[in-house]
Amino acid sequence: MKDGIESPAARVHEGAQPEFTNRKLIRPSLNSPANRTEPVSERRDRLERTDRTPGTKRTTPSDQTHAENFYYQKQIQSKTSVAIVLKDGEELQGILEWYDRNCIRLARSSGASLLIYKPAIRYIYKIGENNQP
Repeated sequence: MKDGIESPAARVHEGAQPEFTNRKLIRPSLNSPANRTEPVSERRDRLERTDRTPGTKRTTPSDQTHAENFYYQKQIQSKTSVAIVLKDGEELQGILEWYDRNCIRLARSSGASLLIYKPAIRYIYKIGENNQP
């Protein structure tokens, strides 16, 4: 074995208990500029390529696409006759008058207007289209 300082694990003798000492865990700070080995000019070039400044975060895309709102607005403006199939299988026909976050209002020619909660709707289709489910 080499002469010099032996680690505590190397001092274990046969049949003896291992000798342990307190060791301090040293973790380098990843944010400190002293630990960077990359030259400043290369770092600057890399930042310019990514078009991001340090410290800025990317924003997450919106969960709301507003496709449902666009569909309702289009049907209301064109006064398209639609059929609404509810989850219990009942089918209602009429023209969409307005909508909000929780419900829609269906104007029917054969009766009173109805306020329908969106969670009760299975699907909506335009009357006269052949691609109804």
